[in-house]
Amino acid sequence: KQWYQRRVAITAGVGRLLQHTSRRLLSTSNKEVLLTYPESHPGIALLALNRPPVNAVSLALGAELRASLAEIKERKSLQGVVLYSTVGKIFCAGADLKERLFIKEEDVPGMVRTFRLMIQDMAELPMPVICAIDGVAMGGGLELALGADIRVCSTTAKMALTETKLAIIPGGGGTQRLPRVVGVSKAKELIFTGRNVMGEEAEKIGLVNCCVEQNEEGNAAFVKAMEMASVLQERGPVALRMAKKSITEGFEAGPIRAGLDVEHECYLGVIPTTDRIEALMAFKEKRKPNFKGE
Repeated sequence: KQWYQRRVAITAGVGRLLQHTSRRLLSTSNKEVLLTYPESHPGIALLALNRPPVNAVSLALGAELRASLAEIKERKSLQGVVLYSTVGKIFCAGADLKERLFIKEEDVPGMVRTFRLMIQDMAELPMPVICAIDGVAMGGGLELALGADIRVCSTTAKMALTETKLAIIPGGGGTQRLPRVVGVSKAKELIFTGRNVMGEEAEKIGLVNCCVEQNEEGNAAFVKAMEMASVLQERGPVALRMAKKSITEGFEAGPIRAGLDVEHECYLGVIPTTDRIEALMAFKEKRKPNFKGE
């Protein structure tokens, strides 16, 4: 019963949030990336791609996204970020190929490097990032999603790294992140063929954490992502940051003993925090803790 009441409350909260976001879009429609901190979900940042019709990644969108990521990074009290799209049936169709027609060949490597670093900026955010995929995520769009810690999609989602069809390869980290997510053999298949992966298959192969049935509004993945974010709101901000750092850096460290050393250092980071004392006091007093990220 408590779980059901909680889910109803979260769904209602997401409904109010969508109304707020819609009103904001009316006043910021010229921006290609929207960054908001909703009052209904304190501690959560919403990062939205807002470039109809397909959220193609232009130079302007890339610059706005990097600026937003830099702002988020400085917010010490944040417990999570939700990346999503305001464009129906589309997450991100990848690079703006029309724009690329007018870019000089000698400028392409620098542009691709900037895109790669932008995704790395997101991957290196200290707090968890949840990506909601409610539609098409192609090429650079899927690479962007791969930069998140958690991916949620709907049954209508369609994903692919299509670069070999254009006689190029993924340049935004796709050849490195996809094997780490789905395994080397499956990554080779998907990159070599460039074939589409639908939502249910994406969950089966581990490309996304979960796939949910699409709803009438076309935002089921976003709703699920906000449910997850609501759980993060109840966790200690410093603990979330240290957990992410321990998992990410420990995994990349190589042998498990090296990873355990990383875990030890991260644990030392939570010991002197006031949030840790607050959690102990809340447990003793049988109340919810009031974390401040300190």
